[in-house]
Amino acid sequence: MDPTRRRSLRPQQARPRLGAGGRLQEGLQAMDSRLPNTEGPSKDPWQPGPEMSLESLFQHIIFSEHQAEESRRLIREVRSEINRCREDIKKATEMLNEEKIKLESKVQQFSENTFLLQLWKIHENALERQYSEIINQRNMLLQTFEATKKKVIEEEEKFIKEITDFNNEYEVTKKRELLIKENVQIEISDLENQANILKREMKTMEHNSGQLSELQKQKDELIQELFTLQRKLKVFEDKKNEAICTTKYLEAEKVKINEKPQNDAECLRLKKELELCKEDDMQSAYEALQTEIGFLELTLAQKDLQENK
Repeated sequence: MDPTRRRSLRPQQARPRLGAGGRLQEGLQAMDSRLPNTEGPSKDPWQPGPEMSLESLFQHIIFSEHQAEESRRLIREVRSEINRCREDIKKATEMLNEEKIKLESKVQQFSENTFLLQLWKIHENALERQYSEIINQRNMLLQTFEATKKKVIEEEEKFIKEITDFNNEYEVTKKRELLIKENVQIEISDLENQANILKREMKTMEHNSGQLSELQKQKDELIQELFTLQRKLKVFEDKKNEAICTTKYLEAEKVKINEKPQNDAECLRLKKELELCKEDDMQSAYEALQTEIGFLELTLAQKDLQENK
């Protein structure tokens, strides 16, 4: 081969292997290099002229074929790269849709949880208001009790002072003084009873506050038991329906088995022979035929049951 041809082919053979991006860039550069120069006319060294020899023309043709093959190879690589990019875009779109569906599911679950949280907050606020009302009632009762107790003490002291002054003034006998003391003790006991009643009412209010939380807990337990009973009821209904279907099927099979001897040709033949034997008073043949009929009926019944299984 001509050395000039070897020099023209050497760059194509010594070109390193590139990646898809490098091959795409190389193809674009090669296509740009083959575009006509817009800055000014330039003479193509491979353009055939009057002085070009046959060997140079042959080299030019081979070089052009190599360039065309290289261009086609680059175009194929570009197309392959485009297809790969499209596949990547498609996969990314599918992944995006899946993530979008998951995100929507999480958003819906978050909304449900937020709604439940708001309900619990409303319930909690209601309980707090009820608790504050109970505390206020308790404080009012305590204040009333303290005021009543203070008033009772003042009245007691005033009454004792008046009794003492009365006794000192009119010199009442000791019996009279004892009677007055007894009356005072009775009034004191009455006031103490009233105070105890107020204390019991306060304890009742506190107990009712505890009962509210206990009733709420019992309500939750009853709701759980209701759900459990509903699930058990559904299971029992399914079993009941299944048992009804099985019963109907067995009844239909029973009717078929009972009708089988009446429609079977062999059984009818044996029955006719049995009737003939009865007419001819052939007791032994009659018993044999009757035994054979029973055996055939049993065999047919077992066969039908096996076929149904």
